[in-house]
Amino acid sequence: MNLNDTYGTAPALPVDGTLPAWSRDEFAAQLRAKGTAYHIHHPFNVKLNSGGCTREQIRGWVANRFYYQINIPLKDAAVLSNCPDRATRRRWVQRILDHDGYGDQEGGIETWARLGDAVGLSRGELWSLEHVTPGVRFAVDAYVNFARRAPWQDAVCSSLTEMFAPQVHRDRLASWPQHYPWIEAAGLAYFRSRITLAQRDVEHGLEVTLDHFRTREQQHRALAILQFKLDILWTMLDSIEKAFAQ
Repeated sequence: MNLNDTYGTAPALPVDGTLPAWSRDEFAAQLRAKGTAYHIHHPFNVKLNSGGCTREQIRGWVANRFYYQINIPLKDAAVLSNCPDRATRRRWVQRILDHDGYGDQEGGIETWARLGDAVGLSRGELWSLEHVTPGVRFAVDAYVNFARRAPWQDAVCSSLTEMFAPQVHRDRLASWPQHYPWIEAAGLAYFRSRITLAQRDVEHGLEVTLDHFRTREQQHRALAILQFKLDILWTMLDSIEKAFAQ
């Protein structure tokens, strides 16, 4: 994770200005290729999904990821505050509602809190953030700060890690009931809901990114932005793994 990104900039890779831009399909393929660096491959996540984590480690992971969950609406609100395009705002605002909830819809923050219930974390523990590591706080705060200070299209591009999210959710739904039968099945609702919601969000985020980053230099910048977000997620697991080592 590059500290400069904390202040709203992401480094562009050096590119020969004479190189032609990738086509939309080529550019999309370059973005998707970044999935090899997604945190699904982090050793702690591999251990988590293969049944190797203790109850304390699972609770630590749930408590720390909760800090990420409650900051997602702040990140998305930052995108809205910087975006002058009404049509984009009308679509993007749904992300805030998905996490905060509205009307009778409980939202992703509440379903994550129910995951906390299922693994034995009290609501007081979860909302106090007492288990959140300094490394996770720093990484998540850096991401929110990036969204506040960067051009809104850059912040949208950073959200494209969601391209890789449905698989990690499917993996958890498939492996957790087998490896961790003590976790109540109702607590896994967040993972189930995000499979379809992430796919919908990716469609919009990818559309904005492919439309905005047109030159080869801009496309390489988009790849650097996406790598920054991937580094955020990886850094979070580094911190969690160290804090809850057994």
